[in-house]
This record gives sequence, structure tokens and C-alpha cells, in this order.
Amino acid sequence: MSLIHPTAVIEDGAILGNNVSIGPFVFIGKGVSIGDNTTVASHTGIEGKTTIGKNNRIFSHSAIGTIPQDLKYDGEDVELIIGDNNTIREFILLNPGTKGGGSITKIGNGNLLMGYVHLGHDVIIGDNCILANGATLAGHVELGNHVVIGGLTPIHQFCHIGDYAMVGGASAVTQDIPPFCMAEGNRANLRGLNLTGLRRNMQRDDINALKVAYRELFEQGNPMQEIAQTLLEKSKSKKVKQLCEFIRSSKRGIPFKRTKNED
Repeated sequence: MSLIHPTAVIEDGAILGNNVSIGPFVFIGKGVSIGDNTTVASHTGIEGKTTIGKNNRIFSHSAIGTIPQDLKYDGEDVELIIGDNNTIREFILLNPGTKGGGSITKIGNGNLLMGYVHLGHDVIIGDNCILANGATLAGHVELGNHVVIGGLTPIHQFCHIGDYAMVGGASAVTQDIPPFCMAEGNRANLRGLNLTGLRRNMQRDDINALKVAYRELFEQGNPMQEIAQTLLEKSKSKKVKQLCEFIRSSKRGIPFKRTKNED
């Protein structure tokens, strides 16, 4: 049984799971599907072809599934998919995909999107990410798993941020941020490994291997792509290989900054 406030508007065709709670003045469009035990707070609008999984908490004044902010959009059939156990705070804006980007925006499981976060069209987010207040992801951005984005941080179109990466608040990301790394600043240069996040989630041997690889890749002044290829061939660490594969496949480049002695 769902709990629906009498002022809510739910169009025919919308699908609500068991124990869904819909607050005052909520609008649910005909193409929307909401999974069990999800709550939608007051003054939220959910539109378009939007699928929301189980156990999500959606706070007030969010706009979810509205048409993409892309001048090329011409009414195509596009989609927004949200997984399970996500927390979507106040004044969130989530757009579906576009024909040019695969037609899908997708959010995984267990993510926390704080107030005023915007996810543009064709964004892909993995699991257990945290986006602080005012983080803004432009179209076609991709985040891995366990990524942390600081508040008031914009991320440029087509950027890719790897697993367990962290970007400091009020940074500006214009290039790819490799997995396991920390970046900050106006150009979001690399500042080292995200050691706090790694220590919470990885074995010491993996962290030590990543420390060695980071020094070789970013601190010794050698060609990064060549070092990445060498490490791919020689390293036995799966984490190091993941880091090097990311670097080798980067389309926007890696914004690394060498140590002061090498500047």
C-alpha cells in the first residue's frame, strides 16, 4: 500500500511500487516508475521516461526527468534510470539522456546527491558516490564507484572520473581524473592518492603498489603514457593495472602537476 497525499498529481500510466510515499504537491508523470519503499517529498516533479528503484529518498523541490538542456533535443525517446538506496536532497535537477549520447542518464545504487546538485544529459554515475552541495556535472560525464565530488565543483562535458577518486570543493574539472587519485584547484590538478578513501576500502598491499605507481607516473617527469604501458605489462597489481588502463584510454587527458622541485 502506498501513502499518497491528496494534493499530489499522479498521471494515469505511472507505476508505484509497494509502500511508496508521495508528499504534498508532488507531480508524477505517466511514464514514471517508482520502486518499493521510495519516498518523494513535497513539491517535487518527476517526468518523462524515468525509472526509480527501491528504497530511495527524494527530498523536496527536486526536478527529475525533465527534458535535457540540449538545443539539439527534439522530443526523442530518452530515459533516466535511478537505482536503489539513493538519497536525493533538495532542489536537485536530473535530466535524461539525448540521442547523441546513448539516450540514457543512469545513476547507480547507494549514492548521496546533496542539495542543488545537477546531473546533465547522458551522465553515468556508479555506486556509492557522494556529490556535495552545488556539484554540477555537464553532459556525458562519467563517474565510477565510490567517487567524492566537493561542493560547488563544475565538471566539464565528457570528463571521466575513476573509482575512489576525490575532487576537492570549488574545483573546476576539465580533464579526466584517474581512479584512486585526489584532485583540487581551478584546473583540478592531481594532488596525490585519495589515501583516506583507499585506507577505508583496500588492503595495504594494494595501497603500497598504487603509491609506487603514482610516483612513477606523475612525479618523475617521464612520459606518462609510456610509463602506464610499462606498468600494464609488468605490474601484478590489479589496482595498478586499472589505473594505467584508465590513463591509456583517457580522451581528455590527465591534469597532473609535478612536484615543486620539477616545476
